[in-house]
Amino acid sequence: METPFSQSWHWQAIDPSRNVARAYDLWIETDLFGWITIERRWGRIGSKGRAVTTSYPDRATADVIAQQIRTRRESAIKRIGVRYRAVG
Repeated sequence: METPFSQSWHWQAIDPSRNVARAYDLWIETDLFGWITIERRWGRIGSKGRAVTTSYPDRATADVIAQQIRTRRESAIKRIGVRYRAVG
């Protein structure tokens, strides 16, 4: 069984002139059964938004998926016209 861990990232893309106010949250944690879960939540700031949770048997696989998600957030300027910024 792997050592339990938890890691998270939070981003926002805000541009009032374009009426863009989006939030994206990403959590990687070990569940009670030793699997690594990736939880993603996204949507307009102030709304319920959407969420997806996926589980992986090992941390290496989860880290690859999490890196792909973080890379996708970096390309938001091309897709939505506003850059996501990390929120403390």
